[in-house]
Amino acid sequence: MGTHYIIDGCINCGACAAVCPVVAISEQGDSHRIDKEICIDCGACDSVCPVEVIRWETTA
Repeated sequence: MGTHYIIDGCINCGACAAVCPVVAISEQGDSHRIDKEICIDCGACDSVCPVEVIRWETTA
């Protein structure tokens, strides 16, 4: 199992939110955040981030 998350450097473009099939990504202030309770770890957001700030971390 794992989880996706967004690190510092998000430019708030919204590209990730636009492709999220479960609406797990939302704007929070001047960046976007991934709700790990909703995220299905499909990876759709990874390839569309223009600044490559989306990460995936394995969890137990």
